[in-house]
Amino acid sequence: MPAGRYAPSPTGLLHLGNLRTALVAWLAARRDGSAFRLRSDDLDPAARPEFEAEQLADLAALGLEWDGPVVRQSQRRPRYEEAIATLVEAGATYPCYCTRSEIREATRAPHGEAPDGAYPGTCRDLTDAERAGRERDGRPPALRLRADGVTQGVVDHNLGRTIGVVDDFVLRRNDGLPAYNLTTVVDDAAMDVEEVVRGDDLWSSTPRQAYLATMLGLPVPAYLHVPLVLGPDGARLAKRHGAVTLADRLAAGESPDDVRARLAASLGLVGAGDDASPGALLTRFDPGRLPREPWTFDG
Repeated sequence: MPAGRYAPSPTGLLHLGNLRTALVAWLAARRDGSAFRLRSDDLDPAARPEFEAEQLADLAALGLEWDGPVVRQSQRRPRYEEAIATLVEAGATYPCYCTRSEIREATRAPHGEAPDGAYPGTCRDLTDAERAGRERDGRPPALRLRADGVTQGVVDHNLGRTIGVVDDFVLRRNDGLPAYNLTTVVDDAAMDVEEVVRGDDLWSSTPRQAYLATMLGLPVPAYLHVPLVLGPDGARLAKRHGAVTLADRLAAGESPDDVRARLAASLGLVGAGDDASPGALLTRFDPGRLPREPWTFDG
């Protein structure tokens, strides 16, 4: 069955920005008659089961029910290794020995050809002798996709159609963990996700993921990127901005219904006194009319 999804990483509590994106993801899936599935992106070493439990409780409190069991990436490692093996066998990968600081320095160099933040291809054409030398230095390599600067078009229901350049991004980190861009592509296909809803801070990853899906023979979903929530200082919302989690708002005297109504108002779905129940929001939701600017939460 076609599905939408929400896929938080259980490394802490969800803040209002996360919950706002979850609300949009739920509305988008239910509006289209799709299933709404949850995935715990729990490969991060900082992931904790207690955080996952609290995240699920917060979503339930806001009335964002989901279909089927929660999918956990920590239980899906063989799927990722199978996808990586397919790309290796196709000659579409290479080991990368660069440290983060070396990559930063390379991208700052004058006359660089790589787009801002993109990997400049330092290790792409190393000889066997050069790779052996780096191995002797004790550097564990990451594994990168050999994209060679291909362009990839993507469609976003809020941003329209965009064409982006795909750099040689990481498939497997140098600690052996499969990387985000790989795991999310493999899992979204396995979960029958037809539209990916997420924060627009992940927009730059979208051409990479769409291209990787085509490389693996997987369907490319549609996308809907939600503008971020900012704190009063203009920075991305975070714990330092105060009472930003559902638990914080409940402690301040608000109810889950109050919080959902506030999030819905920030999306232009309700005005003062309007019914902000999940069912009522569903009748008003139009992805093409979502705001394109960040929302500033001022406490």
